[in-house]
Amino acid sequence: MNTAIYPGSFDPVTYGHLDIIERSAQMADHLIVGVLKNNTKEPMFTVEERLEMLREETGRYANVEIRAFDGLLADFARDCGAKVIIRGLRAVTDFEYELQMAQTNRKLAPELDTIFLATDLRYAYLSSSIVKEVAYWHGDIRAFVTPYVAERIREKI
Repeated sequence: MNTAIYPGSFDPVTYGHLDIIERSAQMADHLIVGVLKNNTKEPMFTVEERLEMLREETGRYANVEIRAFDGLLADFARDCGAKVIIRGLRAVTDFEYELQMAQTNRKLAPELDTIFLATDLRYAYLSSSIVKEVAYWHGDIRAFVTPYVAERIREKI
């Protein structure tokens, strides 16, 4: 079985994330969406809330599993039996950082490869940070997130 991991904070999950999940689910037999517990950031949503939103949004994919993790991605991938990490790239500026991470993960776990997926042009500008900023100022976020996620954000704000 070909297992891949798509890691991120998903705070909140956007249409850009969902695009990468859908495309990755078509490539892998088993896709694990890894929700990072990052102690250095102050998230809008708890890990449990992010897991819940992702499960709601990806329930139609039989081969997608949503799991939380902390620590090194290489260790998480090894524990999951994954050989592939999926990362979305919005712009050239993402590539430099993502390449460093891919090379570091490869050094830590030589059996791991990273696949970069170019984000759909409709979402190339989109980030969770932008969604939160627009929502905070009561802007319209319907083009960025699903109605379910938009409602969850409105409840938080």
